[in-house]
Amino acid sequence: MSSEELALKLQRSLDTKPESPVHTGADEEKERPAPSPTAVNGDATSELTEKLNRRLDIHDGTTKPKQMKVFNPYTEFKEFSRKQIKDMEKMFKRFDSGKDGFIDLMELKLMMEKLGAPQTHLGLKNMIKEVDEDYDGKLSYREFLLIFRRAAAGELQEESGLMALARLSEIDVSTEGVLGARDFFEAKVQALSVRSKFEAEIREEQEERKRMELERKERRAAFKELQSTFCS
Repeated sequence: MSSEELALKLQRSLDTKPESPVHTGADEEKERPAPSPTAVNGDATSELTEKLNRRLDIHDGTTKPKQMKVFNPYTEFKEFSRKQIKDMEKMFKRFDSGKDGFIDLMELKLMMEKLGAPQTHLGLKNMIKEVDEDYDGKLSYREFLLIFRRAAAGELQEESGLMALARLSEIDVSTEGVLGARDFFEAKVQALSVRSKFEAEIREEQEERKRMELERKERRAAFKELQSTFCS
C-alpha cells in the first residue's frame, strides 16, 4: 500500500470519529436546575408565620408576658411619702400569695373579700383592666401603686372596685395628710405639698447619717486621747 493510500485512510478515519462536546461555564449554568420557589421563600414564610402566631397569642391572651423593668417607687411616685409606699408594698406582698411579684385574678378576689367589698368575676377583670398597662391580666407592684395614684388624683369612679380597694385598704395614711381614709377626696389638693415632704424625709435621713458619723469620730478621738494619757 502506497503512502498516499495510507494517508487517505487515516484522513477518512478522523472524519468519521464523533467529536466530543465541549462544555462551557454557560452550558453548566443552563443545565443546573433552578432553585425551588418554596426553598427561596421558606425563610420569609417561616418568619411571617411566627409573627402571625405571636399576634394571635397576644389577641387570645396566651402569650408569655414580658418581664417589666425594675423601677424605683420612691422616685416615680413622689406624691406619696416613704412610709405610705412601704405600707403599700407590705399590702401587695401580703396578698401576692404566689410570691411571683403579681396579683392575679384569684388573689385580687381574695383581697377584695378580705377588705369586705367582694366583686363579681367581671368586676375583678374590669379592676385589673383599668390599670393593666402591659395587658397581662394581672397586677404588678407598679400597677398596684397606680390604683392609689389615680384615687388620689380623683380619676376613679366613686363606686368602682378600685376606689373600694383604695378606701378600704389597711394602709393608715390619715396622719400623712394625703390619703386619709375618710378625707380621700381631699387628696388631690393635699398632694401638692408631698414632694417637698418627701425631699425633707430624704434630707433628714442624710442628716441622721452625718450625726452618727460625727459621733463615731468624736468617740474615736476621745479614745485616742484617753489612750495617749495612759501611755504617757
